[in-house]
Amino acid sequence: MADLPVERLGGKTLLQYAHKPMMDQLALEGRCGRLVTVPEGFPPGSEVANTAILGYDLNQVYEGRGPLEAASIGYEMADDDFAIRCNIITLEDGKIITHNGGNLETDDARVLIDYLNENLAKPMNEREGCERVKFITGIQYRHLLVIKGGSKHIVCAPPHDHPNEEWRPLLVKPAGSVYCDSVATEGKRLTPQQTADLINEMILQSQELLAKHPFNIERAKRGERQANSIWPWSGGYRPSMETLMQQYPQVKSGAVISAVDLIQGIGKYAGLRIIKVPGATGLANTNYEGKAQAAIEALENDDFVFVHVEASDEAGHDGDLELKLKTIEYLDQRLIAPIYNKVMTWDDPVCIAVLPDHLTPVEMRIHVGQPVPFLIWHRGIQPDSVQQYDEVSCVSGGYGLLKLNEFMQALMRE
Repeated sequence: MADLPVERLGGKTLLQYAHKPMMDQLALEGRCGRLVTVPEGFPPGSEVANTAILGYDLNQVYEGRGPLEAASIGYEMADDDFAIRCNIITLEDGKIITHNGGNLETDDARVLIDYLNENLAKPMNEREGCERVKFITGIQYRHLLVIKGGSKHIVCAPPHDHPNEEWRPLLVKPAGSVYCDSVATEGKRLTPQQTADLINEMILQSQELLAKHPFNIERAKRGERQANSIWPWSGGYRPSMETLMQQYPQVKSGAVISAVDLIQGIGKYAGLRIIKVPGATGLANTNYEGKAQAAIEALENDDFVFVHVEASDEAGHDGDLELKLKTIEYLDQRLIAPIYNKVMTWDDPVCIAVLPDHLTPVEMRIHVGQPVPFLIWHRGIQPDSVQQYDEVSCVSGGYGLLKLNEFMQALMRE
C-alpha cells in the first residue's frame, strides 16, 4: 500500500490522502519508523520483502518464488526439482497487457492448467522419455511449473514489472556460463541455456494452445481479456530455512493468514500453520472481516500471527487509484480496527505491527524497493512524535531507519 506522491492527490501519497483513523491512532499511540525490506542486489518482490520482514537473511535462504509456492500448494520438492512460478497472463498486439490473465479465477485456471498438462507437458515428456515438466494449479493466475533437473541460473522477467511492453525481448535467457551448475556437467541438471530454451518453447506452445481453448474463445466473443500465455519466472531449488521458533524464543507457535500461495509458502517454511479463510481472494473484494476474525482466534492460542492482504498491491499493478485508496480504507476499518477493538478487551498484552512489504506506486504499476513505513503499538509503549501513519510522517519516527532483520528484532524486544 506504500506509494509515491501523486499529483492527482495534491502531491500526497495514498496513505496521506486515505481516511484511515485506526492506523493513524496506532501511529499516534505507538512508535513508527521506516524499514528497508529489499537487500541490495535482490529484486523488490513480495517473496524477497516478506522473507526479510520475518527476519531471514536472503543471502542464505533465497530460492525464488517457485519453491515457496510449491510449499504452499503442498508439493514436496525433490532434490533435483527446479520449481518456478508460472503466471497465466494476457498478451495483446505483441505486448504484456496484464500479469493476471484478466483477473483469472482459480476454478477457471484449474481447467487451463489441466489442459496444459495434457496438451503441453504430456507430449513434451513423451518426447524426453521421462517426466521432465509438469504444471501444478495454484491460486487465481499464480501457478507452478516444475522442471526435473532444471537450472535456476536463468534470467526471467516478472510480468508485473513490464506492463504494456513487448514480450518477445523479455523471454528467458541464461544467466551466463559463470553461473552454470556444476552438476549440469555431470548430466544431472540441464544447463542454463537448455533450461531457458525449454521454458521459451513452452511459452510459445502455450500461446497456440490457449488461443484454441473454449474459455478464451468465449472471452474473446465477450470482448474480455484472454488468459492466453504462460509466463514462468522466479524459480529455484528447495530452500533451507530455520523456523521462527528456532530463531526467536518468544515465539512458541504461530500462524499465517493470506490468500496468496507465496505468503503461505513462506509461512510454512517459517514453521507457521496456514489458516485459509473462505472468501479470501487476494483482491479488493477479499474477506477482510473473515481474516480479522481468523487472526483474533489464532491470537487466543498462538504467540505470533502474520496477516497478509494483497489487495493494495493488485490495485497498484492495475494503476487503479480509486480502488487502491479503497483497499487502504478497507484494511483500516474492516481488518485492523476489529482486531484492535477485540484485543483491547483482553488482559493479556498484544503487540500490533502494521507495514507494507514494498511500494507498488499506482502511477508506475511496478514494485519499487524503497523503504516502507511501519508502526508498532502495544499498551504501555513509549510513543514518539509521529501523529499519523504514512510514508512522510514515519521518517521522524522513533525507530528511525531499520534494515531487514532489525524489524523483527525490534518487534521481539517489545
